[in-house]
Amino acid sequence: MARPEKIRLGEILIQQNLLSPEQLELALVEQKRTGRKLGRVFIDSGFVTEKQISEALARQLNIPFIDLNDFNVKSHEVQKLPEAQARRFRAIVLEDRGGTYFVGMADPSDLFAYDELTRVLKHEIELAVVQESMLLQVIDRTYRLTDEISHLAMELQQDLGENTLDFVSLGTSNSAEEAPVVKLLQTIFDDAVQVRASDIHIEPQENKLHIRFRIDGVMHLQTQSDMKIATALVLRLKLMSGLDISEKRLPQDGRFGIKVKALPVDIRISTMPTQYGESVVMRLLIQNAGNFALDKLGMPADMLARFRKLIHRPSGMVLVTGPTGSGKTTTLYAALNELNSHANKIITVEDPVEYRLPGINQVQVNEKIDLDFPRVLRTTLRQDPDIILVGEMRDEATAQTGLRAAMTGHLVLSTLHTNDAITAPVRLIDMGAPRFMVAMSLLGVVAQRLVRIVCDHCKSSYVPTPNEQLWLKQELSNQALGNQTQEQSFVHGKGCSHCNQTGYQGRVGVYELLEMTNELVEAANHQDTNTFIQQARARMQGQTLRSQSIQLALDQRTTVAEIMRINNQLDA
Repeated sequence: MARPEKIRLGEILIQQNLLSPEQLELALVEQKRTGRKLGRVFIDSGFVTEKQISEALARQLNIPFIDLNDFNVKSHEVQKLPEAQARRFRAIVLEDRGGTYFVGMADPSDLFAYDELTRVLKHEIELAVVQESMLLQVIDRTYRLTDEISHLAMELQQDLGENTLDFVSLGTSNSAEEAPVVKLLQTIFDDAVQVRASDIHIEPQENKLHIRFRIDGVMHLQTQSDMKIATALVLRLKLMSGLDISEKRLPQDGRFGIKVKALPVDIRISTMPTQYGESVVMRLLIQNAGNFALDKLGMPADMLARFRKLIHRPSGMVLVTGPTGSGKTTTLYAALNELNSHANKIITVEDPVEYRLPGINQVQVNEKIDLDFPRVLRTTLRQDPDIILVGEMRDEATAQTGLRAAMTGHLVLSTLHTNDAITAPVRLIDMGAPRFMVAMSLLGVVAQRLVRIVCDHCKSSYVPTPNEQLWLKQELSNQALGNQTQEQSFVHGKGCSHCNQTGYQGRVGVYELLEMTNELVEAANHQDTNTFIQQARARMQGQTLRSQSIQLALDQRTTVAEIMRINNQLDA
């Protein structure tokens, strides 16, 4: 391909009737004042979109425009160009076409970048135009930091040698940022945030140290390292979270904050002694209150309207149930976000406080000094609250205090560990709460799970396995199956750079909502719990977690394998 010519972006956009001369003059003045790139000024001023600029460049240079959202980028092709050059020249290798490389560039008129790319790749290149924002996203996804993490782990291993580092002085010295252990941990955090991991697990084995990430609810091995570095990592993490570095026999919990690409991330840390050393699990909490909105939860519209009605009641208890990692906290915080106003005094009692919400009084439970849930909750009631969030109904004292608060004019929100909504009232009674109190105080229960969504970029039709078909037959009635399975097509993800080869990208909540009607209140107050369970099941027919998750597969949003995994949790 011929070397591209230098062009003037403003003139091209005017020629293609995307920009007026007056807008160009305004943009040039703004560019001179701020020093930003002219294209960025056009976009930020609302004159044109990034896609319009890219398409205009492609037309002018007579080369293709590639929408990276619709292009299956192959990681091994992209990595033919080192990451440093990819970021510097805003370019990625899209295809190896034998004698030439097909390269996407945000600015293909950059002659210096073209010459450098040809030199680095040692091939002739054919150019295409891609949007810069999408290109940077692909670079972030593709250039995983696995190699760098392995290299830093090796460097730390060599640095340790046969000696033991003085980690106390390391925590306070000016050179701490340059220490191999610090660089290794920062790189692990960078990679975890980049792939949307919710948890980092550092697990000592007999001969190896495993570092694993939980992504979309499923564990993935990130790297394996020499066991020698395990102690160094754990000690450094304890220093960062203010834990006792001399105590290795007992579990410890703590937290600390870091920044990843200027994004504040709160880290909750838990250590536990195991056979081969201390295991560490870190929960990553990205501090962005904008994520907490009821409209973004994915609840069906009719259920969301009913849930909103419940949380706007002046008193009573609303529970959210589900296993660990099912999104209960997000649902509760979204409810608090909606209720948060100058007219309401809101107090939360949590262990730990996961996210900071402005305007809300959040209390951290500390059982070491007897500041437990019942004690804090009793004190909370003397603080004249309108709305109380209790992190978890974990014992009889907490449950009874919360239910009494709900009976005496407060709205109480909390979580409970049950498989579904129907068993939540029964669980409260089993914990020792009086039946009449549960019946009179409980307004409703939301049960939820998080289901992985098939990646849009590598989605394709497939025929479910015999085992999956058998499971579907058991779940759907014969008549419904006869209507649907003959014509119904299901989808899965083949795996691509967008989803880190998993076939899934992101998760969506599935929900069921049980509202306590007068009939159910009367049944809950009855000695025979089976009466309540039968009436509740009849009321929720077709609106359960099981039916909602199956519908996601029928709607081609997830796979049959994924809903089988979720429903196995319901049967547990």
